[in-house]
Amino acid sequence: MPGATIHTDGWRGYSGLPAAGCKHFVTTISGGVEQAHEVMPRVHNIASLLKRWLLGTLQGGIQQQHLDYYLDEFTFRFNRRRSKARGLLFHRLAQQAVVVGPAPYSSIIYGKSPSGAGDTHSAVNTSTCSRSLSDFGDR
Repeated sequence: MPGATIHTDGWRGYSGLPAAGCKHFVTTISGGVEQAHEVMPRVHNIASLLKRWLLGTLQGGIQQQHLDYYLDEFTFRFNRRRSKARGLLFHRLAQQAVVVGPAPYSSIIYGKSPSGAGDTHSAVNTSTCSRSLSDFGDR
């Protein structure tokens, strides 16, 4: 995002940020007097929460090919941890499940749909499904 100020550690991978129009503030942690968790406490807090969530939820069954999905779910949960409308989560997930077609394991892992599957979810009448789901209310 051009114009944003980004505070990072000294990793060289961030060297392209100024060319992208960002202000880059670098704090080299290894050479400083303060420890990393003191310089960037939020980064370390998030990393700690992620590690605890992965160990608690997946109990060591982490697979590299699913890492993007694990991070997506963690981000989803983290961003909604203080939401006032968490009760709507089941309602929204049920709506999404009715509107969106199935995602077989092969399409998630290999990026291709099974032969003959086609676009079967396009025949779903979403207005009828949405109306019936709204009967559950906001509990």
